Amino acid sequence: MAGKVLEISDTDFETQVLKSQLPVLLDFWAPWCGPCKAIAPVLEELANEYAGKIVVAKMNVDDNPRTPAQFNVRGIPNLVIFKGGQVLDQVVGAVPKDQLITAIKKAI
Repeated sequence: MAGKVLEISDTDFETQVLKSQLPVLLDFWAPWCGPCKAIAPVLEELANEYAGKIVVAKMNVDDNPRTPAQFNVRGIPNLVIFKGGQVLDQVVGAVPKDQLITAIKKAI
């Protein structure tokens, strides 16, 4: 089963992320953000490579201001790894894929 990147909103954040059985890599992004667009294909690859082990999701900060504010998201892309409803790790900026893999491996 190929993994896909989920779109998360303020309304379903709790059920999709905090209550997820699997760790969640959540990308806070915006359509106007160049680095966000650059990292999107990497997230697609990670969703496929780690399908069944981790959930890869993204949240548009323009459409969903509540959750980013709750987690003090100031710069985007901002990738946060949640496990068991807690923030496990946070990576800011369009980082190389191997840096994200290292963070994911700590979570699974």
